[in-house]
Amino acid sequence: MSDGISRRFHERVLGWRSGTSQSQVLALVLLLAGVAVSFVVSVLDYEVMPLTTYFVWLLLGMLLLRFRPLVVLTVAASAAAVGSVLVSDVSFNGARVSALASLAVSVAIILYQSSRQRSGLPAALGEAMLADLRELQEAQGTVPPLPDGWLSQSAMRSAHGVGYAGDFLVADLSPDGRRLEMVLVDVCGNGVKASPRALQFAGALGGMIGALPPRQLLNAANDFLLRQHSDETFATAVHVVVDLPTGEYGIFSAGHPPALRWDAGRREWSVDNARGTALGIAPDPELHLSAGLLRTGDALLFYTDGVVESREADLDAGIDWLRGVARQAMSGGIDGTPRRIIRQVDRGDDDRAVLILGRTLPGSP
Repeated sequence: MSDGISRRFHERVLGWRSGTSQSQVLALVLLLAGVAVSFVVSVLDYEVMPLTTYFVWLLLGMLLLRFRPLVVLTVAASAAAVGSVLVSDVSFNGARVSALASLAVSVAIILYQSSRQRSGLPAALGEAMLADLRELQEAQGTVPPLPDGWLSQSAMRSAHGVGYAGDFLVADLSPDGRRLEMVLVDVCGNGVKASPRALQFAGALGGMIGALPPRQLLNAANDFLLRQHSDETFATAVHVVVDLPTGEYGIFSAGHPPALRWDAGRREWSVDNARGTALGIAPDPELHLSAGLLRTGDALLFYTDGVVESREADLDAGIDWLRGVARQAMSGGIDGTPRRIIRQVDRGDDDRAVLILGRTLPGSP
């Protein structure tokens, strides 16, 4: 019997999380029952259940109910609260007037906040949905486990410290484990404003990576952005494909800051020459291939413009700064380098992302 009750309770919770009308009615009925019980207790003994108690039901309603059921609850709770004050034998003084005025202001704020929920969901459900979307975006940016002798790591920070960003990564490792393909993207905007576009674009790229050759992939991504018919729907991207057994690589850049290549012998970062135009601007973006070979100890570093751009310095100065910081970060090895670089970047108004791919000694981390 307990299992049946537990299962029914679990089904009700899942129903509420889905935002169904039936679950909203059930939540409203339970909250109205709580208001009714509070009113009865208030009439019998106001000191046990004073007017401030009804704020609890209003807050629960704001978390659990959509706008229309919330209106019903606020009307019922407000009426019960005012009625409990009128019928009680407690003197009607300035404190009671102040409490009633606070109740009216609270009701107005709660209803206004709920009416502004563009998702149409209660605050708690809307937050849960955003958290799920953020986890999905992070999962898409996970690089598959690489064969022995290769290491890839990334670090990202969103603008203003929020958990949503316009920078993202998609990656694909061929079924035979020989070919690694990655795309680092920076969509227009930053933080929460850019995150929906980044998630949509990441889904499109995630479905195409590995299925199309690099140049065709970027052209298809460009067509996807052009179909959005928005002045803000453009992005920069850098695409890299590596043949893991040989270390041969090819880089396409679509308006993205140039990649850096680490030469283990010279202990120096050099600037890659791949250049191109951003995606979502023109029907035929200009894309130029840069090719090379990674030997043991060598690495490639990719980053977004938030890492190197600032109001005080131009892009070239920012790249020179990054080369110096990245050289120091490599003193501890490839492992942990993106985090060490990101920690040196000043917090600004743009999202920041760093991605490194390195060839290591077999058996080493």
